Amino acid sequence: MIATVLILVIALVGCGGTEQADTGGTDESTTGEEQTTMPPSSSATKTLADFPNDQDGASVRAVVKTDKGDITFDLYPDVAPVTCASFLNLARSGFYNGTRFHRVVPGFVVQGGDPKSKDPNATDAGTGGPGYSVPAEFNARKHETGTVAMARSSDPNSAGSQFYICLGPQPSLDGQYTVFGQVVSGQEVVNAITQGDVINEVVIQPKPQ
Repeated sequence: MIATVLILVIALVGCGGTEQADTGGTDESTTGEEQTTMPPSSSATKTLADFPNDQDGASVRAVVKTDKGDITFDLYPDVAPVTCASFLNLARSGFYNGTRFHRVVPGFVVQGGDPKSKDPNATDAGTGGPGYSVPAEFNARKHETGTVAMARSSDPNSAGSQFYICLGPQPSLDGQYTVFGQVVSGQEVVNAITQGDVINEVVIQPKPQ
């Protein structure tokens, strides 16, 4: 029962740029009983071929810059190639700049990546996305402290731009969400994130030799 509750808390709709929390906006209810129905999306699901200039995930890392410090994570293009390429494309285009961590569940995850969250007064933060979806790339990577994965709805192929970072091991999520990265420095920053904290930018830089 606890595992089901946790999964429902993180579930998001990512199709057609309309990711929405099952519990409704930024409501941090953990009952998982209130679910929002979203209309079907007609937006295309992207493939690796849609990101020809962003397939270098093995040689780069992402640095999420916040006022509380930097969060640096490596990518897993070997198990999530489309997800990594999409993330790199969005980051390089400035898509994430000014977005906020709109959901923080203590002991569970911090979640961000919704363009609607740029408005601090938005009542629909958690319902936005890039206007397309990426396919499920579930893999054997575990949800450990600092794991980075894509939020989605009950539709496995509904991830878009929203991602979450684990505050601790979350084995109940293993194999059900696309894990695509791992924090290598700045987990203390992740632990200090509160709802509404801004992602100033996401910088993609080469891995140190």
